[in-house]
Amino acid sequence: MVRIRLSRAGRKKHPVYRMIVVDSKKPRETKAIDYIGTYDPILKTGNINVEKALEWIKKGAQPSERALKILKAFGLNTNA
Repeated sequence: MVRIRLSRAGRKKHPVYRMIVVDSKKPRETKAIDYIGTYDPILKTGNINVEKALEWIKKGAQPSERALKILKAFGLNTNA
């Protein structure tokens, strides 16, 4: 199954997460199928391509709980 999830980047004590599309059986720090954007949880900012995420969801990708929460904060509407 393909998942949309977060991969950690950034420096010590200041994480920045990349939102990636990856096979669910792969480890966290693996090569991604596709790159959707970045998210900084401390500053609550990011650069997420919501349209690309919606395309992957329509193709059958399952977002993780945290990824779905972040996508909704950036304006993802799955009802459309």
